[in-house]
Amino acid sequence: MVFIPALLLAVTETILILAGVGHPTSFLLRREIHGRKMLVDNPWFGLRFFPPALARSPTGLTFLADKQPGVFRIFLFGESAALGDPRPAYGMGRFLEALLNDRFPGTKFEVICVAMTAINSHAILPMARECARYHGDLWIVYMGNNEFAGPFGANTVFGPQAPPAWTVRLFLAIQRTRTGQVLASVIRRFHSGQATPASWAGMKMFLEHQLPPHDLRRERVYANFSRNLEDILSCALKNKIPVVLSSVASNLKDCPPFASEPSTRMAEWRQCLDLALTNVSAGNFTQAAAEFDKALESNPDSAETHFRLGACLLAETNITSARGHFESARDLDTLPFRTDSHLNQIIERAAKQHGDQRVVFVNSDASLASLSQSGIPGWEAFFEHVHLNWDGNYRIAIGLAEAAVQCLPPAVTAHQQPAWAGQEICEQRLGLTDWNRYTILEEMLRRLSEPPFTDQINHVAQMEGMTNAMAELRTRARADSAEAARRMFETQLTRFPEDHYLHHNFAEFLTAVGDFDAATRQMETVCELLPDNQAVYFQLGRLLARQKKYREAQDRLETAVKLRPELANSRVELGQVLAAQGSYDKALEQYDLAMRCSGADEARLHLLSADVYARQNRHDAAIDQLRQTVQIRDSYWEAHELLGMELARQTNFAAAQQQFERVVDLRPAYAEGHLNLGIALARQRRFPEAAAQFQATLRLDPKNAQAQEFLSTLKGFLGQPGTQ
Repeated sequence: MVFIPALLLAVTETILILAGVGHPTSFLLRREIHGRKMLVDNPWFGLRFFPPALARSPTGLTFLADKQPGVFRIFLFGESAALGDPRPAYGMGRFLEALLNDRFPGTKFEVICVAMTAINSHAILPMARECARYHGDLWIVYMGNNEFAGPFGANTVFGPQAPPAWTVRLFLAIQRTRTGQVLASVIRRFHSGQATPASWAGMKMFLEHQLPPHDLRRERVYANFSRNLEDILSCALKNKIPVVLSSVASNLKDCPPFASEPSTRMAEWRQCLDLALTNVSAGNFTQAAAEFDKALESNPDSAETHFRLGACLLAETNITSARGHFESARDLDTLPFRTDSHLNQIIERAAKQHGDQRVVFVNSDASLASLSQSGIPGWEAFFEHVHLNWDGNYRIAIGLAEAAVQCLPPAVTAHQQPAWAGQEICEQRLGLTDWNRYTILEEMLRRLSEPPFTDQINHVAQMEGMTNAMAELRTRARADSAEAARRMFETQLTRFPEDHYLHHNFAEFLTAVGDFDAATRQMETVCELLPDNQAVYFQLGRLLARQKKYREAQDRLETAVKLRPELANSRVELGQVLAAQGSYDKALEQYDLAMRCSGADEARLHLLSADVYARQNRHDAAIDQLRQTVQIRDSYWEAHELLGMELARQTNFAAAQQQFERVVDLRPAYAEGHLNLGIALARQRRFPEAAAQFQATLRLDPKNAQAQEFLSTLKGFLGQPGTQ
């Protein structure tokens, strides 16, 4: 009964492996790079926890399999906040490594960040068990943000919601086999339940998955988290590895809830809220607070009301009460993307239970307190809800470093500097310049422009703050400071020539200052250091394409496709490079393959296909692709513009007019949109309306020669009798 099924499973596994079916499931893979035995991240690790179209991957991890003498190895576990999203190169682990190496020059500290975007404790537990084999001297755990929204969470979009821990572990164990992976794939294909998103779309994927404050699934999440955390600590202590266990900080002061539980007494609640907001506008914060309290009587679970009351109390400098309401707003958020109070209590309680076994607790909120005048974490430390900016990452790293010192052997602490390195010194070590900061803020501005951030009550202030910060960086980024930044990078690379993050940061800086040749050389070095990493070949291919070095770009992008054929991004970029070289059919082939890949942006792929069809003079096919684009994403103004141009080419000016009107609606400050709309109207002899659009064009672009010419021509028509 046991032997025959086991034999059949072994035979099936062997056949599947030989046939190349399935993938390795460990977090780390052994590779030989430049003659050295290395451990690198497994790009397929996420497939155990996510549907293929939504699977996340680790980020550029590589380190020696055998720890060298004199090295103190630290593993940092967590999710995207621990990783350092949006730029792991400037994450808390990188700052921590710089701090420890500066403070204890006799020891080489190696902080290996095994954090990963979108995962939670269900994924971190097997990662920890695996890392126990790789000679860690200390573990740091900073996790909790994705317990509800991540795999097996209460409002996840990735599969079953809050199943019991034993079913999660059974499912994950089965998927460690190739046979189990095939079965899981078949089940997903024929599963008739709730559909998962077709591609990764960030936090807006969860908008229809709100979680009421008292939903019983929350309790199961807490139980699963507690069990996973306990098993992580047990694994470390069994292997005699001390642990720094941190609570997880979040933006309390400046991040309103993403969604709020509606009131059952809506009219009463709305009346109190309106009166409170009127008093806030008049600066009558005491009266406003009283009205907010009345609103909470009507709806005590309103996260929005708690947040507004917290802001009101903060304006009155009632710090303690303000913090309490900010915490309630976070805990009652029906889109729970932040570690709530109960999860942090579980973390602190676990640390106390194991305090006599070399588990050290760190209060991350306290680490950030000095950045805010009120001591309540806000924009001073965060980009948005949980992801730390460079100031926040440095402060968290200081707290972790101070805790880590308690776990260091006397031989290490006997030789130390008197104080921690300042933030500026650490930033130089990591290659953080104003040019790099600007690219980070650009990315964050795009993120804040998407739901659910656009639904937050202070969204306009968020956008203005980010825009103002970018304007300040532009002012500071001068030619003389650029030369100093270049020298700084060169100095640091002399000291740390194998730091792939530093090479990448230098390439980003060089791209920003327009030195594309030097940037290319740096990215080529990154590819040499990370030869199995698809992302760096993709980035190098994009950089070469930007320089119109299409043949070289094609070569790098083909390497990226070979490394990860299931990802869409490399195929999309490769298609564009092929189209630029006139290989239109091959470009369309890549777009078609990308459409079936993980991370496919269908709207953009239809748009790119339309561009190729237009170049082939296949205008009907182009129009068909563009119509599909705007059907998928009506906010895609570029698609509306191109569709309008294609329709105008076919003299269908009325239909073109509708598309250009949508462009103007979406981008009212876009001069070309008004110009195109004016031309479409003029072609229909609607001269007064056309003239108005040409005038709008000139207000936005006073030197627009086409608008001036059309407006001058229209003056004669406008004077004719019977003109519309």
